[in-house]
Amino acid sequence: MIIALQMKIGIISDSHDDIDNVQRAIEMFNAQGTDYVIHAGDYIFPGIVREFEKLNAKLIGVLGNNDGEKVHLLKNFLDIGAELKGELGEIQLDGLRIGIYHGTSKEVKERLINAQKYDVLICGHTHKVELPLENSTGKEKTATLVLNPGTSHKKVESVSGAFKEGGIILFDTQKKDYKFIDLP
Repeated sequence: MIIALQMKIGIISDSHDDIDNVQRAIEMFNAQGTDYVIHAGDYIFPGIVREFEKLNAKLIGVLGNNDGEKVHLLKNFLDIGAELKGELGEIQLDGLRIGIYHGTSKEVKERLINAQKYDVLICGHTHKVELPLENSTGKEKTATLVLNPGTSHKKVESVSGAFKEGGIILFDTQKKDYKFIDLP
């Protein structure tokens, strides 16, 4: 468990081998003085983790449904001094209990939200931005703040619309405030 005070957290997910946007995100995280960056999975190629060596913050990540090369991902995380938490990560920063889950199962995600075990739940998977105004499990807002930056992959027009929406999020643990930043 990690305990710290007044943290700026960068949030990224679903980078899907897009080295250019990962580099852009790292530059933004560094410029904002983030202390931690949380990646909610779907790196795809383990080599993309090496780009985070340029990050001036600690990287913590979880696995996504498209991360098949788990051993190589773990090796690269270890090689750069980062932490790969498996499919569900739990950390504590500035007194906040933070859960990290890719979001592969909608049912599991809803149970994590409804359990209210976490102050903040960081997810990905949907490739759609999910911010607190939209937090709801179908009934009412929960005490758990859900943050999903969508995909950090570059915008691509396609029939599926899979890479149409997303960017990164900057989260201030003291103010419990966030800022979404769109990526091209």
